[in-house]
Amino acid sequence: MNREVNVTKRIKTPQGLRYCPVVLSANGRIRPDWVLVNGSEERHPEGAYYLEWRKGTKRVRLSIGKDAATATARRLQKEAEINATNNGVAVVPQNGNNGPRSLAVAVADFLEETELTKKPKTLAAYTTSLSYFTESCPKQFLDEIERKDLLKFAAFLRDDKDQAPRSCWNKFANVMSFLKANDIRGLVKKTDWPRYTEEEPEIYEQEELDPLFKACDDHERLWFEFFLMTGMREQEVMHTYWSDINFRHATVHVSHKPDRGWTPKAYKEREIPIPSNLAESLAAWKKKAKKGCDLVFPTSGCNPKLNFLDDLKALAERAKLDKDNFWLHKFRATFATRCLWAGVDLRTVQQWLGHSDMESTMRYLKPARNEAVREKVNQIFGGKNGQ
Repeated sequence: MNREVNVTKRIKTPQGLRYCPVVLSANGRIRPDWVLVNGSEERHPEGAYYLEWRKGTKRVRLSIGKDAATATARRLQKEAEINATNNGVAVVPQNGNNGPRSLAVAVADFLEETELTKKPKTLAAYTTSLSYFTESCPKQFLDEIERKDLLKFAAFLRDDKDQAPRSCWNKFANVMSFLKANDIRGLVKKTDWPRYTEEEPEIYEQEELDPLFKACDDHERLWFEFFLMTGMREQEVMHTYWSDINFRHATVHVSHKPDRGWTPKAYKEREIPIPSNLAESLAAWKKKAKKGCDLVFPTSGCNPKLNFLDDLKALAERAKLDKDNFWLHKFRATFATRCLWAGVDLRTVQQWLGHSDMESTMRYLKPARNEAVREKVNQIFGGKNGQ
């Protein structure tokens, strides 16, 4: 039977995250932070160490933290355990290997992996959620967590942290993802989750958009027409390159930007058709754009523009509109709703929005209430008793 135990380290490479073999010193111990990448020794202080061994044909991989000395000890311990088992010797599980798992250590490991694999906003969300959970939960070990602790956490979010119903649900979901990542499932029922009312997405009415765009200068008009006519998320607009714009076919491509360490949500690239007037405005904008900068909407230093929301709020005030009614995601909701009103099928709108499921897109099936709809209602029910 295979008794070999290997140690790898999960690191960042230009090709993404990889598990790379560690470098051993002459005495067989792991050299801290050094790994083999394509046969060459490289120093990588980021990431965690992992034990790898086989149970029959199945490979087992276990996170063992960031300390090289601990990783060495855990490898020797696991090899001795496997050797004893292969020779028919009963093995008593030792703490730190198959024994109780520290909640604090598990949270730290989970957040470290999240930092390596997810975006900063996702890391911030998990960090807050798990901070609240450890504040509410008195347990020291993961295996001690039970249904009652999660019910108390939901109540803690609502009563002690004054979280809105949707925020309670989001933070509860983040903690459930953390537990699932640690192979803890089935603690709560579907009815145990916090409840919230799914609010109808708000959209911009034409009476709001007309004065807003009337108050725009040329830069602002292009920014917010781009948001409105593409339905793209803020991060997607920020990271749009000129190479993403196909002027011939009037499309914009949402694509991975490895040079800026940015990927689309759910790692889904997609193509969105744009109206010809927006394509013409972009073509004129490109002629004036700074040479050598790949971003469509850059700062003076060719970095992604970060203050679209601030500019939108200032524009709304200048147009004598209530700035509290203006935010960037509302353009996306308006795009989705108008496309559906115009008869574009759900599957196509889902693809344009980059949604992973149809249900997310269906939220934008907002009832139409324009003049044409009122006219139809009058035709149907305008006569006496609807005749």
